[in-house]
Amino acid sequence: MAGPTVVVAGALANKPGNGGEAWVRLSWIRGLERLGCRVVFVEEIDEAVCTDAQRRPAPFATSANRAWFGEVTGRFGLTGRAGLVCRTAAGEDRPGEGLSRAALADIAAGADLLVNISGNLADPGLLRAFRRSAYVDIDPGYTQYWHAAGQPGGHLAGHDRYFTIGTAIGTPGCPIPTGGLDWIPVRPPVVLDDWPAAAPGLRLDEALRFTTVATWRGPYGPVETDRRRFGLKVHEFRRFIALPDSVDATFEAALAIHPAEVADLDLLRHHGWALTDPAGAAGTPEAFAAYVRSSGAEFSAAQGIYVETGSGWFSDRTTRYLASGRPALVQDTGFSAVLPTGKGLVAFSTLDEAISGARSILDDYAAHCEAARAVAESCFDSDTVLARFLEQCGL
Repeated sequence: MAGPTVVVAGALANKPGNGGEAWVRLSWIRGLERLGCRVVFVEEIDEAVCTDAQRRPAPFATSANRAWFGEVTGRFGLTGRAGLVCRTAAGEDRPGEGLSRAALADIAAGADLLVNISGNLADPGLLRAFRRSAYVDIDPGYTQYWHAAGQPGGHLAGHDRYFTIGTAIGTPGCPIPTGGLDWIPVRPPVVLDDWPAAAPGLRLDEALRFTTVATWRGPYGPVETDRRRFGLKVHEFRRFIALPDSVDATFEAALAIHPAEVADLDLLRHHGWALTDPAGAAGTPEAFAAYVRSSGAEFSAAQGIYVETGSGWFSDRTTRYLASGRPALVQDTGFSAVLPTGKGLVAFSTLDEAISGARSILDDYAAHCEAARAVAESCFDSDTVLARFLEQCGL
């Protein structure tokens, strides 16, 4: 008997040259395929955001966005099962890439489920065609506060189920508004076969290398409510910028930061941070995977809104480090209440805790590597996470 037909919608062409973001959508696609689903991928893009390889405005037909969509879906076996729908500012359709809008409408009518990551699919006609739909929120706090303010960015309307990786949303003590919706916690899935545990990334003659891939200011501006203003990743990262001064290790960031951020660049270098080009380190899914495997461990701060609300947000990127057998030293957003920490996954809230955590990883590196993979297997294995997800969707 054939498995269910599931359509996954998400931003791929909207984020060209970003291998880490591509893996977020690919993990849902490949994880659902492992469970026997027939998976189709769909994405919407506004022609106004299309650019060429130099990030200059470009028509959709010749854009880097369209080329990236075709390259990634082709390399991951989605040819004939993926469609990119383009709209002009006037709301008119452009000829897309892959499956046509008409073909996608036919698929939607017969599909068992739409998995709408961050509400990327907002076309009312296509949305109405699905008999069952699930919204998947991967930006907890942003999504809900935008919705509460009446901003359209979240595209929450019209779904049957609402999932979030912000595991604390709706619980006492978490200020993020639910908007009257029943937010179901879901962990970011990782396909373990795509991320096999590598040999420990440390030679006797070199310092352990903590790395991360990040955008200095993040994709969104600060969120302001009537009571408070939530900061960006830059504001959190600055709190821990002196970490390399106190730990005998290398700290490296594949960091997207504007050259005009002179003060912050000087501060990073003053404290011993090694900076590398994110396009080279993570410009394709394959490059991102190689960068993670070549690292000794991860270090990362989080967006201010994730931390300050105690949202329970957990990074998709960190699941790749863990699955690869790479310890993760990451800022606590409240996830320590529901995930095992201390070995493999080390949470911190203060600079002193970050220093202590880094030293712990250095002192017992092999055990932390083994524990990292164990955390991925027990908490983020796509087989378990997505089987539960499908059950909660009624499949």
